[in-house]
Amino acid sequence: MLRLDSVTKAFGATTAVDKVSFDIPRGQFLGIIGRSGAGKSTLLRMINRLTTPTSGRIYSDDRDVTALNGAPLRDWRQANAMIFQQFNLVGRLDVLTNVLLGRLNHTSSVRSIARLWSKEDRVIAFSALEQLDIASLAAQRAETLSGGQQQRVAIARALVQQPSLILADEPIASLDPRNTRIVMDALQRINKQLGITIICNLHSLDTARAYSDRLIGMAQGRVVFDGAPSTLDDATVRSLYGLEANEVVDTAGTAMPQRRHGMLPTPVAA
Repeated sequence: MLRLDSVTKAFGATTAVDKVSFDIPRGQFLGIIGRSGAGKSTLLRMINRLTTPTSGRIYSDDRDVTALNGAPLRDWRQANAMIFQQFNLVGRLDVLTNVLLGRLNHTSSVRSIARLWSKEDRVIAFSALEQLDIASLAAQRAETLSGGQQQRVAIARALVQQPSLILADEPIASLDPRNTRIVMDALQRINKQLGITIICNLHSLDTARAYSDRLIGMAQGRVVFDGAPSTLDDATVRSLYGLEANEVVDTAGTAMPQRRHGMLPTPVAA
């Protein structure tokens, strides 16, 4: 169970996230929606502790995540894999090496610097690539791939961390409808087959409704909606997006979930 207790983040006089509180049960696919500047990305970065809350607390079961430092904080980030809109791959490195970077916390610094990856690490990385149907690209430089392929590499890198939670920050924002479906189907399989909790910021309401077990709507840093996708009505959408409401419906091509298939590797216990 992940619990946010009145979490706030201020940047000078601007409050990006304002007293946000909610619980996330283990294994849930949570979609976070809202217009740009609503505080969605800042919220995910606080959960991962890439940024520190100004006030409030984040708990994982009985552990105070906001109090972690040093090795415990590194372990927390390892257990909470981030997937970014811009992929964050090392373009000059091949696909396999990019995925293996997700194993850094599972190997010694000397071995990782020298790229002396173990056989186990390589097997895990290749398995992740196979499950995402991009194993044939393992030797290719990341910068030569399409956007959809790069995002699948980023998902594979997250998977090999063997996380209990994946935080996806607008993972389909720059993708076409076909790649949107591929990426969202992959995230859904990870969630349903492996039981990994997923918190995903999404712009398209149709996509959010199709894939999420639960939606949280944010406006001006605050939670203004928390419920099942089926309960998100037009009035709530207008309150979340205002004049942008018509633009966010079907912006990614109405991606509907497909039949789920097996994914790889077994996640660590939360």
